[in-house]
Amino acid sequence: MLNVPIHTPLLLPFFLSDYKNMSSQLQLLVLSNGHGEDIIAGKVVQELLQLEDSPQISIFPLVGEGHAYKKFDIEFIGAVQAMPSGGFVYMDSKQLVRDVKGGLVQLTLNQIKTMKQWVKAQNASGKKSAILAVGDIVPLLFGFFSGVNYAFIGTAKSEYYVRDEVKLLKRNNKGAYWENFSGSIYHPWERWLMTRRRCKAVFPRDSLTTEILQKMGVRAFDTGNPMMDGLEPSFPTYRTYSIDAEHKEIIRPLVVTLLPGSRAPEAYANWEQIMIGVSSLLEKMRATDVATHTSRSLVLLGAITPSLDCNIFSNTLISQGWRQISLEELPFKFSDNKALTFKQKNAYFVLTQNAYNDCLHMADMAIAMAGTATEQFIGLGKPAFTIPGKGPQFTKGFAEAQSRLLGDSVILVEQAADIGKQVQHFFAYPDKLHVIAENGLRRMGRAGAAQRIAQCIVDKLG
Repeated sequence: MLNVPIHTPLLLPFFLSDYKNMSSQLQLLVLSNGHGEDIIAGKVVQELLQLEDSPQISIFPLVGEGHAYKKFDIEFIGAVQAMPSGGFVYMDSKQLVRDVKGGLVQLTLNQIKTMKQWVKAQNASGKKSAILAVGDIVPLLFGFFSGVNYAFIGTAKSEYYVRDEVKLLKRNNKGAYWENFSGSIYHPWERWLMTRRRCKAVFPRDSLTTEILQKMGVRAFDTGNPMMDGLEPSFPTYRTYSIDAEHKEIIRPLVVTLLPGSRAPEAYANWEQIMIGVSSLLEKMRATDVATHTSRSLVLLGAITPSLDCNIFSNTLISQGWRQISLEELPFKFSDNKALTFKQKNAYFVLTQNAYNDCLHMADMAIAMAGTATEQFIGLGKPAFTIPGKGPQFTKGFAEAQSRLLGDSVILVEQAADIGKQVQHFFAYPDKLHVIAENGLRRMGRAGAAQRIAQCIVDKLG
């Protein structure tokens, strides 16, 4: 005979309550389609996990292998697969052809099937499920096809590509009309997906895009851009530019951060172009020193992603006459004790794979051939000189589009050898620095966006 304690019925409501709480917890599937999108989604996931009413999260990277999510102990619901383009199909039709040959169509169909199976499994267990789509129209379509509520973080498009706060940008490109033919950078079919009843929240990348989408009936929220989160340096921040900026620019070292991108082998090719730019900058500065009887020093900070081979970068420096020195010989403190340091006359060079944030904050300007890194640098209120490369990412078309996205903060230089001349011309007008500082904040937003998005997701989907 089963021996049941007499007080068991008193505990039953508590067990039922726990079960109800477990079954009512939101099951959130995060979809993203690219490495940069994975990083942005990861920032939001990190904030979601900190919330008291955090959803149960599953991950599904649609492009690549989802390396940005590996730090989380979270389930991947399907197999991951890298495509030849690395996610840059929208910039080059040849990349799309390579991806199709690499199995893109079959992969996409399998991914839709996997997502639907996940949703079906949640429904079968009585759990409420939702989709967070991060990227462009592809994950947005997945959200629509899921059959459940969804939210969308739009990383790929901004109204700044076609306009500023006052007017449309003048473009000679015949295809430019189609970017904005319906009054928004987001086309009618994209807005249709955003205005469905099950689309509960859209998070554009900037205030201007949010404002225009809101006028078109989209439930858009101006939360900021998660790309500007997590960029705190190892030292207290301060404003470099002030009323006496012109005097400071004359007497203190010019600090330049170099951003070659994060993907091999493109980053190595970009580095060769950046070094041509560095040589032209050194030449101009030395000519100015002779003419003005001054000796202004130059500090170059190479921010190299850990996935790249730093020896390739350092070998280029040594072949161009840079002498390797110890970290202690630098005329300033640097946070990465594993950094490689070099000197050439009164110029210092630091290669680091562990102090990215410090490289952004220490610099007066950047020479850049990168996507996300350039945008983050601009968001800190500083100018970047960019050089078109051969791609697959940082092509001439990408660089031109990026200069529209980021406005006055980007100086697009067609030839690397002209960097020195362009920098010299730029710093002849120090009043530009204040305009650029304001422009960067306006276009990239203030820090804390991931936390604001996370809370809104729980409020709207939960």
